[in-house]
Amino acid sequence: MPDPTVFVVDDDEAVRDSLSLLLETAGHRVEAFDSGPKLLAAVTPERRGCVVADVRMPGMDGLELQQELLTRQIRLPIIIMTGHGDVPIAVRAMKAGAVDFVEKPFAEESILETVRIALAQSERARSPAEHAFQERLAELTQREREVLRAMVAGHPNKVIAHLLQISPRTVEIHRARVMEKTGARGLSHLVRLALQAGIEPEEG
Repeated sequence: MPDPTVFVVDDDEAVRDSLSLLLETAGHRVEAFDSGPKLLAAVTPERRGCVVADVRMPGMDGLELQQELLTRQIRLPIIIMTGHGDVPIAVRAMKAGAVDFVEKPFAEESILETVRIALAQSERARSPAEHAFQERLAELTQREREVLRAMVAGHPNKVIAHLLQISPRTVEIHRARVMEKTGARGLSHLVRLALQAGIEPEEG
């Protein structure tokens, strides 16, 4: 499973690049995006880390991004970057669950400490069982993940075979591997763990 990642979201290229460089120099794994939708297209519920997002962006602002992450059950702690005069907006973000906000231009020590706190919160938020399940999910192949999502939706083998255009026998093999790799005690246990981990059912 990848190391915890700091996801930087800002439409200002200069801010994005300088913050990414600062974080990488401090030893963090960083992925940068120029908009909220691009971040949402790249992250999944099992990703670990935190988000540092500008509050004012065209299309989708930081608060809307925060809400969409919550809606998708992507539980990455979020830090809001604000400009002068945006403190009331930042307070709204904090009430909605943001870890903190930092005002631009921010001191390097300040942003690094805030990120450290957010990453620590991200790790604490996971129960030991959930943490272990997330790590096991990372071991699944793409096809096994597709079979898992279909299992979570409650589809029998024949339906899964039709959905994925593979044979029922191949589905049986993938199901067995999913159960083995995840350590689930049975289907109901697997479904519960998968839903807690944010796995979306495969629609038929």
